Amino acid sequence: MTTTTPVLAGEAVEEQPPRTAAGRVRKRLNSRTATTVSIVIALLWTVPTFGLLLSSFRPEDDIKQTGWWTFFTNPQLTFENYNEVLFGRSSSSGQLAQYFVNSIVITIPSVLFPIALAALAAYALSWIKFRGRDWLYIGIFALQIVPLQMALVPLLSFFSRGVSVGGVTLMPAWDLADEQKFIQVWFAHTCFALPFAIFLLHNFVSQLPNELMEAARVDGAGHSKIFRSIVLPLITPALASLAIFQFLWVWNDLLVALIFAGGTRDTAPLTVRLAELAGTRGGEWQRLTSGAFVSIVVPLIVFLSLQRYFVRGLLTGSVKG
Repeated sequence: MTTTTPVLAGEAVEEQPPRTAAGRVRKRLNSRTATTVSIVIALLWTVPTFGLLLSSFRPEDDIKQTGWWTFFTNPQLTFENYNEVLFGRSSSSGQLAQYFVNSIVITIPSVLFPIALAALAAYALSWIKFRGRDWLYIGIFALQIVPLQMALVPLLSFFSRGVSVGGVTLMPAWDLADEQKFIQVWFAHTCFALPFAIFLLHNFVSQLPNELMEAARVDGAGHSKIFRSIVLPLITPALASLAIFQFLWVWNDLLVALIFAGGTRDTAPLTVRLAELAGTRGGEWQRLTSGAFVSIVVPLIVFLSLQRYFVRGLLTGSVKG
């Protein structure tokens, strides 16, 4: 027989500590200290962005002579900077509209391809038993430490010369026109993203309950059915987190796009054009500020729209219990 102790009116009830690791992490993230630190970090990150936005609307003379904070004593705004970099008539003034489209064409497939392949590979490495599975996963994990720059020359040689062994051509060269070089960029970004993507998704897929998989197999579901109906809905936060990482990486990339897409107007992304907007002496600040803000608008929209999935993905992968 159990007895309960009544709680008198006005008596303070001692708060029980969280029993799980997730509860302890959630309690620490909701503390006043964590809130204060988050606000300070947010301000430190927001002030430079606000200054960039304000400078992009200031006249050229004001940008080159005074700091953005002097706007509050001498408020002058103009849309001429954005008109110049987006639709400028001369090639040196901007014309970012075409490069903006190129960045979108490069980024979207470069995000979708590695996510799709990594999800399939993560499921196979987690729930399909085959010989050498563990060694294959170790090899994929080890590829993350290989510097990207080491693979640029071999990959470029693969595109231009193909693959030949003993005089036998195993794969011909990719003789692509300038407007078809997007395929090379998609292939390169997919190859470079797969090791990290497989590693990240494997951590999520391998933690799914074994009882759930066994129940699906008892009901007659095959691997394709389990992957589509069970695994994909459960790892949506992980897919969103990976999509954000990959999108930001590809959108802000300069090296890969410059090597494999070239610097032509038909295939070059925004980052290549922004590097040229500084001018020969790096003094065209009115172009750089407006052009830089144009380039960060899309990543901001993507991150804010997927933020809830991103946070859920981080919390799901950080603790278990």
